Amino acid sequence: MNLGEKLRGHHAFITGASGGLGAHFARLCASSGAAVTIGARRRQKLEALVAELWSLGARHARAVDLDVADEGSIEAAWAAAHEDEAPPVDVLVNNAGISGAGPAIDTPAGEFDRVMGTNLRGVWLMSGVAARAWRERGTGGVIVNIASILGHRIVGGTAPYVISKAGVVQMTEVMALEWARFGIRVNALCPGYVATDINAEYFGGEAGQQMIRRIPMRRIGQPQDLDGAFLLLATDASAWMTGASLVVDGGHLVSPL
Repeated sequence: MNLGEKLRGHHAFITGASGGLGAHFARLCASSGAAVTIGARRRQKLEALVAELWSLGARHARAVDLDVADEGSIEAAWAAAHEDEAPPVDVLVNNAGISGAGPAIDTPAGEFDRVMGTNLRGVWLMSGVAARAWRERGTGGVIVNIASILGHRIVGGTAPYVISKAGVVQMTEVMALEWARFGIRVNALCPGYVATDINAEYFGGEAGQQMIRRIPMRRIGQPQDLDGAFLLLATDASAWMTGASLVVDGGHLVSPL
């Protein structure tokens, strides 16, 4: 059986889904037959994606306004995801994230708080809302946290981002330990460098090409390179996995320092 078929009858809620990997994961879930709720701050882009999700085979598709740095916004979005005939959400994909650049010594507290508020606190708040709902319902659920290889190794000039992703990896393990008793599995997907519209210019330049030469497989990833790992973590194919951080990076983490 194709792994994707196991998402039929499930309802995936994906944060940060207005573009990039979030939109890709939404399409993947839809084409795998799941009901899909997508949330982000850019509602216009979400609405355009919803129409596409229906065409890909989603059992249900909706967009909700969501700012993961705002607790009230999270609670309202979670409620909106359960307003009609779709099955209750049982798969949460914490994908929302922002980056930041600059040397640590010159990074102001406000910038640090901005990155941590979305990348770390947002995962904490979203996961808590889902876990409490699942505990009350007694059905369990699945959380897939989108972390990064930068949660395992560092690169200069992105201190808040690196710290936040390392925190997501540790948070994944803590939640997995404490929530297993409720039938909730929590795992992290840690991508390497994946091609998106945002980084296309960088990887087309000399600095980007130098980085690619350091990756053992000599290429950056494409969004579809994450599909197998994502579907593994999001479905019962990983029924005995929790607290894991699954790295998909073309061998980047095992390259020499």
